[in-house]
Amino acid sequence: MRDPHKLKAFEFADNLAVLVYQETRNFPKEELFGLVSQMRRAAVSVPSNIAEGCGRSSEKEYLHFLSIAYGSLKELEYQISLAKKLGFLRDETDLTDCADEASRVLNGLIKALKK
Repeated sequence: MRDPHKLKAFEFADNLAVLVYQETRNFPKEELFGLVSQMRRAAVSVPSNIAEGCGRSSEKEYLHFLSIAYGSLKELEYQISLAKKLGFLRDETDLTDCADEASRVLNGLIKALKK
C-alpha cells in the first residue's frame, strides 16, 4: 500500500484543508450551513480521497480516487472565488495560491500515473 504522507499532493491538500478551516472562521453566521460547510467539505474531501486511493490495491482504483480528489479541488476553487466576490474573503488571501498549487501538483501526479 502507498503512504499518502509521502506524497506532495497530499501535503498540499492537507495544508489547504487547514487553511480553509482557518479562513472560514470569520464568515457570517448565516453562512455556517451554506458556503462554510460546502467549502470545508470540499477541502477535506481532497486529502481524504488521496488517502483512500492510497489504500486501494489497484492502480485503477488509486487513479479513480485521485480523480475524485481533483474534482473536489476544482469545486473548492470555485467556492473560494465566490467567497471573494461576496466579500467573505480578502483578495489577498493565500487560499487561491494554495489551491492552485495543490491543483497543479495533484494534476501532475494523475498525469504521471496515466503514462
